[in-house]
Amino acid sequence: MKKFSPTKNFNKTNVERMPDDKSIVYKMKNASGENLYTGIAGRHRGQERLLEHLNNPKEKIPGGTKFQTLQVANKDIAKKIEKQIIKKEDPEYNQQNTK
Repeated sequence: MKKFSPTKNFNKTNVERMPDDKSIVYKMKNASGENLYTGIAGRHRGQERLLEHLNNPKEKIPGGTKFQTLQVANKDIAKKIEKQIIKKEDPEYNQQNTK
């Protein structure tokens, strides 16, 4: 499996600099590097989705100050990887972590 990008500060500038031409899996992390939330976004939607977490109070991840992304070929692959990460890392703000 490909590796995630280096961890970056979660701000508009860094989000807008990331490639947006493929589907992504992303991790929202706290200052200590703990994965708080894992999500996916389809092709050409990665930047938009991360900006939703930044700008929309309903989408904010409390304590989410950093992020990482992984580009993948399509959304189906992204969903599979997301599910594996949630099962392994049990992020606090993923609803699936309670199942």
